[in-house]
Amino acid sequence: MSLFLAMLAGWLLRRRWPRTGRALWGGGLAALVVLSTDAGARLLVRPLENLTAPLAAGAEKQAQAVVVLAAGNMEHAPEYGGNSPDSIALARLRYGAHLQHSSGLPLLVTGGNAIPERGVPPKAEAMARALREDFRTPVQWVESASATTAENAELSARLLKPAGVRTVLLVTDAMHMPRARRVFERAGLQVVAAPTVFRAWGPLSASSFLPSADALASSYYAVYEWIGLAWYRIKE
Repeated sequence: MSLFLAMLAGWLLRRRWPRTGRALWGGGLAALVVLSTDAGARLLVRPLENLTAPLAAGAEKQAQAVVVLAAGNMEHAPEYGGNSPDSIALARLRYGAHLQHSSGLPLLVTGGNAIPERGVPPKAEAMARALREDFRTPVQWVESASATTAENAELSARLLKPAGVRTVLLVTDAMHMPRARRVFERAGLQVVAAPTVFRAWGPLSASSFLPSADALASSYYAVYEWIGLAWYRIKE
């Protein structure tokens, strides 16, 4: 959105300050084109994903529970008779189920954002249903009041600590993991990072230099996470 605003500002300023207007318009357009390609998106995504690493073999033995963070929600999923976790959430759920099956650890799902007036339940409830019905995975705790990653951490800790859980396998996207890990540790939990959905690890190809909606979405996601990390550092 900020790139489109820069381009709009350049167009509006083109007559009064032509040099500034052209710079804003051209710079915004160039950045938009670059970040719309997989190769360009990786300039933002790969450094963020390098702040974490795939779960090492045997590392799950350090944890006492698996925690899966919510992502998006599909309000209208007629094939499921209502709503469903979106594709990002389902990727997290699949890895959470995999870890639960391999470790036998109890599992917690966390995410609220219910919209009662539209009949949309908390995200964690849809996640728990998908795990139980589709992944055949038991869910021990459902935290359904949180609206942000910081609240995910705080409210999950309130459920886990009375049960004696101090160390968790934290499941979320690789790009989201640095920010999520920070707030869970701040909430008093030890974190064994279990990131999934690595977007910048495959080889580049010719198509990596062509614009695509997926690449632009990855760029947007990465910018959001970089801003979030910067904001957390400012607050500290």
